[in-house]
Amino acid sequence: MREPRSQAVFATERLQECALPSRFGILPVVHNLIRPPLFRITVTLSAIALLIAARSYVSTAQLPQKPAAPIAAPPFPVAQLPAAPQPINLSVIVLDPAHGGTDPGARGAQGIRESDLLLDLTVQVRRALEAQGFQVLQTRAGNEGPSFDDRSTLANAQRGALFVTLHISSTGIPGTVRGYVSPDAPAATIGTMLSWDHAQNPYAGLSRKFGDAVQGLLAQRFKGSPNNAQTASIRQLRTTAAPAIAVELSSVSVQDRSELDQMMPGVADAIARGVAAFRPSYVLPTEVSSQR
Repeated sequence: MREPRSQAVFATERLQECALPSRFGILPVVHNLIRPPLFRITVTLSAIALLIAARSYVSTAQLPQKPAAPIAAPPFPVAQLPAAPQPINLSVIVLDPAHGGTDPGARGAQGIRESDLLLDLTVQVRRALEAQGFQVLQTRAGNEGPSFDDRSTLANAQRGALFVTLHISSTGIPGTVRGYVSPDAPAATIGTMLSWDHAQNPYAGLSRKFGDAVQGLLAQRFKGSPNNAQTASIRQLRTTAAPAIAVELSSVSVQDRSELDQMMPGVADAIARGVAAFRPSYVLPTEVSSQR
């Protein structure tokens, strides 16, 4: 008979049988302490999986890391500067042959009537303006007699129009021409609305620029004419909400109508060129642009 083995020898043999590589040195201890086979297998597999996961984590940590993308700074609000006023797209000119109907205007020798002469002058001014690409509207085309308010209303219905009322004086130095603008006056309002009789007031500065542009050209062509527009209270100018001027030829007192007829082409050309010169400076007044 073999001599019975001691408990120490038995334990040593069992550890040698179940020994695993040294890197799993913890397993013999677990194996020796926990005897049920199924539980030992479960613990062994869990330990192996844990070791594999640890090695994978260490390997990944040792790989070179790509530098992180810089974090974009949040956009900062940019202050918007107020837009500079833009010139009006000036394309419409309203021509107003004064008088008409039962009002013939000034009368001269040989039956000259202002209202009739003005229709001929208007035709020539219209042609000169249309040659420069402007659209022309007339307050009358025949012997009609529109009211002052009707004349102003035609211009007020347009955005960015100009208004030119044409006259021939009963007196004055023959062969001269004068431009007129309304006198400056503080704007009168009714509540938040501009009074009809003061519609021209916000445009007084523009009318002055327009009148001076035209008058300067008239002075070059017609000797004795002033260099700048004059001031006069002319009814249809006062109620016009647009740059507005009056142009007056002198005069019906000439002995021969042909003297006035010969002036008309030069007057028409000066008006058309004055409109073109004024166009870039036509910017709506602040109090008007804020209401439109």
